[in-house]
Amino acid sequence: MAVIVLVAKDFTSPLFLVRTCEVLCTCTTFSLVASLDPSELQHLSTFRIFCMFTWCFFFTLSLLIHTLSIIHFHNLIPVSWKNLTVTVAVSGSLMNLSASVLFPWIVMNHHQVLPRSVAATVGSCFTFMAYTSESYILCTQAQEQRGYMGSVPGLLKIVQLWGGCQMIPLLVPMIMHRWQTCVTSTAYGVCILTSLVTLVIILGDFAKRCLLPLDRLMAGFSLIGVLLYMVATVICFTEVLQLTEVGQSVSNKSKGLVIMETVVTTVTLLAYTVDLAFSIKLLCYRSHT
Repeated sequence: MAVIVLVAKDFTSPLFLVRTCEVLCTCTTFSLVASLDPSELQHLSTFRIFCMFTWCFFFTLSLLIHTLSIIHFHNLIPVSWKNLTVTVAVSGSLMNLSASVLFPWIVMNHHQVLPRSVAATVGSCFTFMAYTSESYILCTQAQEQRGYMGSVPGLLKIVQLWGGCQMIPLLVPMIMHRWQTCVTSTAYGVCILTSLVTLVIILGDFAKRCLLPLDRLMAGFSLIGVLLYMVATVICFTEVLQLTEVGQSVSNKSKGLVIMETVVTTVTLLAYTVDLAFSIKLLCYRSHT
């Protein structure tokens, strides 16, 4: 029979404090946004749903991790705990950064700024800082404690998944209007799928069960990501150049979406390129040993 062991030092550790802050801030933020009238943000409902999903999803994950850490039941979960905590912390930091940027953008596009909207934005910023603090604490631990996802290649894979997730709210409003959007959506979808497969392999400790060696599989996924994001980046920059043409009537909302997509695509392409370089270096090292 499992016994719950509560240690006094667990309630004063930096991880306990930042995780408590994460749970409180995310709960406060999505509660404030949920209390707003949906009709006030109807013109950008996709971004509102994305922000709400981000806060609710990471509130649930953080509460679960926080509870299991306190009662010391995390050893009963059939996942790599050290990789899971780093993944949630870093991805929570990136996703809440996006929500902290997108939600004020939604509010500023509305003619009336409510106090609860401002309070929700502040709460989202505090949430981002809390997740960033946890990421720093976990990534500065010893390699044995932080696992693969706390290393540079692991962090790059989290950035890749984050980049793919950002494309969902950016492309949904205009996915049926241009053939370029269909091409880039397919590229982003394939990369999100490969990132999820990588995450499942790492968190589930399935590396030894893979049909291919893990290092070659990761290199293949990185190469696919580089090729697909190169295509997407070229399309994005072409659209940016088209926006600068004289006499083209494009709304400010569409311009903002294209610019944001271009920035995120470029950052994600850089992450895939660096990750591919690490994978090639590892393959060359192992071939000479």
